[in-house]
Amino acid sequence: MTLWGLKEEASFDVWSIEHIIMGISIACLTDWMSKKLCKDENVSENLRIKISFIMALMFSYMWETLEHYLEVGLWGNVVSYWLQGVEHWSNRLICDNLMVMLGWWIYQQKNKIVWFARGFSIVWLFVHIFIFPHSMYLHELF
Repeated sequence: MTLWGLKEEASFDVWSIEHIIMGISIACLTDWMSKKLCKDENVSENLRIKISFIMALMFSYMWETLEHYLEVGLWGNVVSYWLQGVEHWSNRLICDNLMVMLGWWIYQQKNKIVWFARGFSIVWLFVHIFIFPHSMYLHELF
């Protein structure tokens, strides 16, 4: 296991950047959801933020579960090839989720950054899905 490299053998990979950005967008969603859930209740702001945190962590682990099944070929060989193997356990279970929660924390500090995050994410995903041949292509370039 290495700290940085291909996702099959490292804790962090190039997609860790996208996980931080995704965490910012998820934080915006969970912040909105927690406000809707707690609107009529007498809930402290501290408890509402904890609810938002737990929802963000739940979404992060739900994505990692779906991503695992995509990597092993649930949606076919084309998707499985594009994903380039199964992530190392430390990447999947710890580091990716830490990066999402770092994004969640960044949003809590400066929520206006969500528009930058959305724009960056759209460009990142477009380039990686439609231009690069597979998800680990940047690691091959550098």
